[in-house]
Amino acid sequence: MVSRLPRVVIAAPGSGQGKTTVATGLMAALRARGLTVSGHKVGPDYIDPGYHALATGRPGRNLDPHLQGEERIVPLLRHGATVPSPADVAVVEGVMGLHDGAVGREGFASTAHVARLTRSPVLLVVDVSGSSRSVGALVHGFANFDPELTLAGVILNKVGSETHESEVRQAVARTGVPVLGALRRDASLDTPSRHLGLVPAAERGADARRTVESLAGHLARAVDLDAVLAVARRAPELPAGQWRPSDEVPRLAPTTVAVAGGSAFTFRYAETDELLAASGAHVVPVDPLHDEELPPDCAGLYLGGGFPEVYAAQLSANARLRGAVARAARAGMPIVAECAGLLYLCRDLDGHPMSGVLDASARMTGKLTLGYREGVAVGAGPLVEPGMAVTGHEFHRTQVEYADGRLSAWRFRPRPSRPHGLDAAVEEGVVAGVGGSVHASYLHVHWAGHPGLASRFTASASRYSAGVRC
Repeated sequence: MVSRLPRVVIAAPGSGQGKTTVATGLMAALRARGLTVSGHKVGPDYIDPGYHALATGRPGRNLDPHLQGEERIVPLLRHGATVPSPADVAVVEGVMGLHDGAVGREGFASTAHVARLTRSPVLLVVDVSGSSRSVGALVHGFANFDPELTLAGVILNKVGSETHESEVRQAVARTGVPVLGALRRDASLDTPSRHLGLVPAAERGADARRTVESLAGHLARAVDLDAVLAVARRAPELPAGQWRPSDEVPRLAPTTVAVAGGSAFTFRYAETDELLAASGAHVVPVDPLHDEELPPDCAGLYLGGGFPEVYAAQLSANARLRGAVARAARAGMPIVAECAGLLYLCRDLDGHPMSGVLDASARMTGKLTLGYREGVAVGAGPLVEPGMAVTGHEFHRTQVEYADGRLSAWRFRPRPSRPHGLDAAVEEGVVAGVGGSVHASYLHVHWAGHPGLASRFTASASRYSAGVRC
């Protein structure tokens, strides 16, 4: 078990300052030095951990007090830094601005919150392209705003010239916070994005690997890696306790569960597979773009998130798998779908035929729906019993129109903010299929925060495999 884990949190004053560039490049540069690096992301984001995985050669992990609970943050950090092998150093990329968290909750689930829970030193990435000496005042404010945090260094991003860098360094020196590196403006460091953020690494293949390799070189030249490691090694000993999936779920009868993957379904937390495996499931990836059949003896299907709207035509062209999924649903196979999976189960998506499991139609819109949610299960299904409460998040620009008379999957509790919250209780998603064997919604749930979902799904698959229908 890792206790004295060198670690550092990469934060910023706000979004768009270069956290992902610095964090991913730092992970890759440290790995290039021969270190084993564990990559983590504050918040619910799926995309950045994909780049972290490329940089470190091990799964990217999330740390989110809302999704997982405060008490699990340190145990999950320990788990990520231990599996598949003990890490020499952990790099944690923050979310939004350092102190920005769930709206109306005083920074809950912010980068600062996670840094406090894990007692980790913070490096602040500052985009200095529009300022010079004023950066000193900004750093002074961040260094003194929260006395429980240790602001251990600053990394300057988008520096314009030697003169510009010198001016900023002199101003920051007055704060007593050291500047550990300075990256020049360089368009080659930009990563392509689309409507929900960066294009996932899994979709870019060799291009993504080249991007990460380039970032490693830039960070190695621009940042004092020895100084960063010295900061990380000064982090105090972690509190006790490590998360283990085998401790979270009972071992059930072996069964085969398919999980959607490939370019269209890149959003799935690493702990989901680990919990399913610990509960007795043989987890088999299936790519809805290319695979034409579900795995042999498949007894359950998990469809996570991703960008099916980008691949709607290709998904539709794979009629054989769409038909296999529809037949499985008619036979009562347990199916769980989150966001992208929900769209794939609809009759159509932007006019392209989908699997038709649900009496619903999906389309792309210009409206972004996002925010943390607190949901209560409405109907029973392969994942939940009525009344079960979960925490999750929504993040999509699509809309689903259901036929009348559906049984909803969740009832979301009102939250205090707009547009990221809800004014009143809202019912979302659908429970459908034979005896309620299909549970589909926009809600993303981190199963490490609610491990009973994994055991319930595996149990449903085991019953289906034994011939017992819901």
